[in-house]
Amino acid sequence: MPASARLRRNGVLTALVTLAAALSLAVPAPASAAGTWTETGSDRADPLTESQGLASVEVPAGSPNRYTGIGTIPLSDYLRGWNHVGDPDASYEGYYIEPYQADSGNAKMYRVEAPDGSWSEYVHQLSPGEALNNSWDAITPDGQWMLSGEWGTMNRLLVFPTPGENRATSPSANLPQAATVRLDHAVRDVQGCDFSGPTTLLCSSDDSDGSLFGITEPLLRIDLSAPPSGSGDVTGHVTALRRLPLRSACSGTFEVEGIDYDRRSGILRVIVVSPGICVLTDSKTYKFSLD
Repeated sequence: MPASARLRRNGVLTALVTLAAALSLAVPAPASAAGTWTETGSDRADPLTESQGLASVEVPAGSPNRYTGIGTIPLSDYLRGWNHVGDPDASYEGYYIEPYQADSGNAKMYRVEAPDGSWSEYVHQLSPGEALNNSWDAITPDGQWMLSGEWGTMNRLLVFPTPGENRATSPSANLPQAATVRLDHAVRDVQGCDFSGPTTLLCSSDDSDGSLFGITEPLLRIDLSAPPSGSGDVTGHVTALRRLPLRSACSGTFEVEGIDYDRRSGILRVIVVSPGICVLTDSKTYKFSLD
């Protein structure tokens, strides 16, 4: 090859290498490339009191982890029709919130424990087209906003002012939807989400179909374009990180439930309920750490 041709080829290669390097800096790496959530252990999940959700509570210091299940629903709420409790969350300031739903109607309810130990209930009247179910809530790190989701295949998450902590809310007034998180990829049967940072959600999905991400029962990460607030919608980039464990002495249909990210330890926990009679014996809360 003539020297002039070699120089031209080398110049082109150099330009391509420079362009590739620039693009690698400009395009963020996919969420799955940031690390791997590795299973580190598990605890038995009681089917009555630990089968729906869980939350790590930071205030007051030394507070035990909280769980929800059919056995944790107050009788007074159950008799008024609030017969399902979902995955709860707790804020940095010590507000603890449980999501409730009924079999019918046009509302969902959030039961709130304030840092002083008092309880109150906030009811949200459904917006047009909003699903009735109330599977989970996730409080933003600043404490002022709360995300919630709907069952089925969805392209959005709902944003509310945090009941109790956001001073614009009142138990005697409707809890309004403030904004929406618009997802760039559909999600299905999300049972819980928790913030691991101001704009990062980790979510557990009970999707047994597998057509959305190529795996069933995925652990999802949602990267938000901005911290949620009442000032407008934000977008969310969805990535499936791994399949959640499905292990039991029984065969059949598992159910992935709530999720919790403990900001103090960096431990992620997810409840998986076993099929059949094994719901009583080997349902688990799995623990993960980020490598």
